[in-house]
Amino acid sequence: MEVKAGKLLEQINYPSDLRKLKEDDLELFCTELRQFIIDTVSVNGGHFGSSLGVIELTVALHYALNTPYDQLVWDVGHQAYGHKILTGRRSQFHTNRLYRGISGFPKRNESEYDTFGVGHSSTSISAALGMAVASQYKGEKNRQHVAVIGDGAMTAGLAFEGLNHAGIENSNILVILNDNCMSIDPNVGALKEYLTDITTSKSYNRFRDDISHVLNKISEMGPNAHEIVKKIEKSIKGSLLKRSNFFEALKFRYFGPIDGHDVKHLVKVIRDLSEIPGPKLLHCVTVKGKGYALAEKDQTKWHSPGLFDKITGEIKRNNYDKPQAPKYQDVFGYTIVELARANPKIMGITPAMPSGCSLNIMMKEMPQRAFDVGIAEQHAVTFSAGLATQGMIPFCNIYSSFMQRAYDQVIHDVAIQNLNVVFCLDRAGIAGADGPTHHGAYDLAYMRCIPNMIVSAPMNEEELRNLMFTAQHDDMGPFSIRYPRGNGVMPEWKRPLNFIPIGKARKICGGEDVAILTIGHIGNEAVKACLELNAEGIHPAHYDMRFVKPLDEELLHTVFKNFKKIITVEDGCVTGGMGSAIAEFMADHNYAAKIIRLGIPDSIVEHGEQPEIWDECGYDSEAIIKNVKKLAISFTTNSIAS
Repeated sequence: MEVKAGKLLEQINYPSDLRKLKEDDLELFCTELRQFIIDTVSVNGGHFGSSLGVIELTVALHYALNTPYDQLVWDVGHQAYGHKILTGRRSQFHTNRLYRGISGFPKRNESEYDTFGVGHSSTSISAALGMAVASQYKGEKNRQHVAVIGDGAMTAGLAFEGLNHAGIENSNILVILNDNCMSIDPNVGALKEYLTDITTSKSYNRFRDDISHVLNKISEMGPNAHEIVKKIEKSIKGSLLKRSNFFEALKFRYFGPIDGHDVKHLVKVIRDLSEIPGPKLLHCVTVKGKGYALAEKDQTKWHSPGLFDKITGEIKRNNYDKPQAPKYQDVFGYTIVELARANPKIMGITPAMPSGCSLNIMMKEMPQRAFDVGIAEQHAVTFSAGLATQGMIPFCNIYSSFMQRAYDQVIHDVAIQNLNVVFCLDRAGIAGADGPTHHGAYDLAYMRCIPNMIVSAPMNEEELRNLMFTAQHDDMGPFSIRYPRGNGVMPEWKRPLNFIPIGKARKICGGEDVAILTIGHIGNEAVKACLELNAEGIHPAHYDMRFVKPLDEELLHTVFKNFKKIITVEDGCVTGGMGSAIAEFMADHNYAAKIIRLGIPDSIVEHGEQPEIWDECGYDSEAIIKNVKKLAISFTTNSIAS
C-alpha cells in the first residue's frame, strides 16, 4: 500500500531537490522521512530499526555531498531505506522487498545512487577504497567516497582488512562508524567494549571538544598556524588522546564521537571532513529504532518485525484454526538444548545470529557452552575446529549464504583434519524477500565436493531432530545439515530421537511410472504432487534422499533398474547439486535413463516469497506434476512401441 508523504518530503525526489531546502528545515524533514518509513513498513513489512537510526545521517550525507558523483556505500544495506526514498524511489517504496518490486538492499542496476550492491556485512570499506583508488588514478581529486558501516559490521575480518589497506593509501575515503551497539542482536566482543569506553567517557569527550576548539582558534591565527597545530596534535596523540589510537594506529584521522541525530551538526562535520584529504573515520553514536519508542526499547524484536499497528505497536500475526508447525530454526534451538543436556561435549556457535537461528535458547540455559562470536563467519568455523580438536562437538550454525564467506576454513581447518564439526545451515534454499544475497542456493553443491564431508537435508522437523542426533555421535567427522527459512510441516514435531544411518534414503511412496528423488523440505511439494497425480491415474514413486553425500547407492541401483524416467527436485542450484550427483551416479554405473533436474537455475534469482520463486524457477508441486506427466506419457508411449 502506497503511503502519502509529508509536505516537505513530497517535494523531494532526488538529493538535488533536498539541497534546495534551508538547513533550518532539515530537522522537520527528518521527522517526515522517519514517519514515512514507519507508515510504509508497518503496512508493507521490511527491515525497520536500522534505517530509523540513520535518518539524520542519511539526510546530512545527501545534503552536504554531491551525490551520486560523491559515492556512498552502505553497510549493511538494510540501513538504506531513507537513502532509497531520497534517490528517486519514494513512489516505489511501497513495493520494497515484494516480488518484482524494489530490492530491500542497495542494488547497482536499480539506481546510480546505489554504488555497490550489499546484503552481507562488512564489505563497505574495501569497496569504497577501491572506488577511491580508481578516482585518484583518474585524477578525480575532489570526489568523495564514504563507507557507512555499523559497529556490528566492523567486527568482521573483512572490515579490518579494508581499514588496514586504506591506512596506507592516500586516497579520499571517509569511514562513518554508525555506533548503536547492535547488529540484529546486541553486539559482542572487545571492539564493542572499546567503543563503549570511548562514548561513555565524559571527561575524555569534553577534553576532545576543548582541544578541537583550541586548535581551530590557533589555525585562524596566521600562515604559520598550520605547523603549530600539527606539532600540538603530534604531542598529545600519544598521551591524552590515546583512546582513539586503535584507528589512528591504522593511520586514519579519527573524529568523534558525535551525536548521530543532530542533522545540522552532521552537515557541518561532513562538509569539513570533505576538505581533509586521505583516510578519515567519523564516529557517530546513534540509536537503532530512533523515533519509534517500542523499537528503541526492544531493538532485536523490531529489527524486522513484519506488519504491525503503528499506533499500538501490536505485531500482526496470522490466525489459524489448526496448530501450526514450528519454524525450523526453533526446532534447531530446542533440539540442541535437548541434546546438550544429555551430551556434555556439545557446544553451540553462531556469528551474530543468536535470535535468527534460535541459539539464544541454549545461550540462556547454558551460557558457558554457547557462543555468539560477532559477524565473523571465518572465525566461527575455525573456532569450532579448535573446539573439536579437544573432543568437543561444536554445532556451528551459520546461514547458508553466510557460510560462503568461510569456505576456506571449512576445507582447510575442518575437512582436511576430518574434525567433527556439525554445520547447521539455516535459510538454505530460497530465503525470501532478502533476495539474491541471502538465498542459500549453493550449499549442496559447494559442500558435496569437499572430501570427508557428510551432506544432508531434512524433509521435516522430525528428520532435522534425527539428523542432529545422528551428527553428535563420536567420530562423525564434518557433517552438514541444511534446512530452510520458515515453518516446517509437523505441528506435532517433538518425537523421540532416532539414529539415521549415514547415507540412507527412505521411500515415501511406491509407484511404477516415474521415480521422483527429492532432498530436503522441497520434498513436501513432491508429496502434494504425488497425491494429485495418483488421483489422475499416474503413479510416481517418491524417494527422500536425505543425503547428497554419501548417496544411498543401494537405493539408486534399485531405482535405475526399475525406472527409465527420473525427476530430481531440490531447493538449491541444479548446477552441481543433488541432480548432478544422481546424473554422475548414472554415468558412472552405465545406466541409461531420462533425467529431468528441477531446482534453482544457473542464474541470479531475485527477491520474493518462497512459493513465488519456486513457481518462477519451476520446481513447485505444479511444476513437478507437469514434468511427471510429460515423462509418464513418454514412458507409456515408449513401452507400447517396444
